[in-house]
Parts: sequence; C-alpha cells; structure tokens
Amino acid sequence: MTETEALIQKTPGVIGGDACIRRTRIPVWLLVAYRELGRSDADLLDDYPGLTQTDLDSAWGYYAANPDEIRAAIRRQDEA
Repeated sequence: MTETEALIQKTPGVIGGDACIRRTRIPVWLLVAYRELGRSDADLLDDYPGLTQTDLDSAWGYYAANPDEIRAAIRRQDEA
C-alpha cells in the first residue's frame, strides 16, 4: 500500500463511499473543487486545521491518479 493509499480511504456509508482523507469526512473531491476555485494549500490548511500538507499532497496525488472518479463526484455534487 502506498502512502497515498493509506491516507485516502473509501468507507461504505461515509460521504457516499467517496474517497476521503484518512479518518475524516473530508472528501478529495471537495478539496479539488476548492482548489479549482482558487483556494491555496495554505487556505485549505487554515480552513481544515486537522489536515496536514501531507494530507493535501495525498489528495492531489489521488486526483492525478483517479481524475474521472473525482470529476464524476464533483459533477454529482453540482447536480445535487
């Protein structure tokens, strides 16, 4: 298991089973969406004090490896 895989978890019944930062209910798609709106890593770390830069790096790595999954999750949220 890679470090990214260890820090990103999918748990059935938690945030619809979407990929989240370890032991949180913060989905990767949410962080990616905020980043696309211009939020910096520093902003996100201020907004979510329980996260670390390693968490964010893992989220960006997960997104890079699974863009279709994350784009679909963002679309679902936009449609909701």
